Amino acid sequence: MRPYPINSPEAIARLLAMFMISDGNMDPRELDLLEKVNVYDLIGLSRKQFAQVLTDYCDDISDEAEQDGTIHLLDTDRIETMLAEVTNPVKRILTCVLAMDISKSDGTISDPEIVLLRHMMKEWNISLDDLERQFVR
Repeated sequence: MRPYPINSPEAIARLLAMFMISDGNMDPRELDLLEKVNVYDLIGLSRKQFAQVLTDYCDDISDEAEQDGTIHLLDTDRIETMLAEVTNPVKRILTCVLAMDISKSDGTISDPEIVLLRHMMKEWNISLDDLERQFVR
C-alpha cells in the first residue's frame, strides 16, 4: 500500500475509495454523488486526481491478493494504516460525513459499509452527534 502524506487530499480520497468498493460493487450512484456534493472541491482534488487515487487503491489491494486471487476488501491492518493518515479532527469529520453519504447513495448501506463506518468512527472517537454538530447548520 502506497503511503500518502498525513491529512493529504489523497489520504482522504483513498478512504472514500475504500467505501466505494467495500461491498465489492461500485454503484454508478456513488460516482454521481461525488459530483452532486462536490467532493472534489471539498477534499482538494480534481476529478482526475480522485480517479487516480481510486485506481491506485484498486491496484494496491489487488497486489495484496492471496495466491488463489482472494482479495480482502476489509483488511484490518490496511484499514488501520489508512485511518492513521488522517489526524486532523475537522478532516476526520468531513471524511466520515462523505463516507456516510457515499454508503447510502445507492439506497441502502451494506453490511461491509456499516462495519467500516462504525470502525472508523470508533477509531477516531467520532459520534453521530459530532457529525450533526459540524454539518447540520
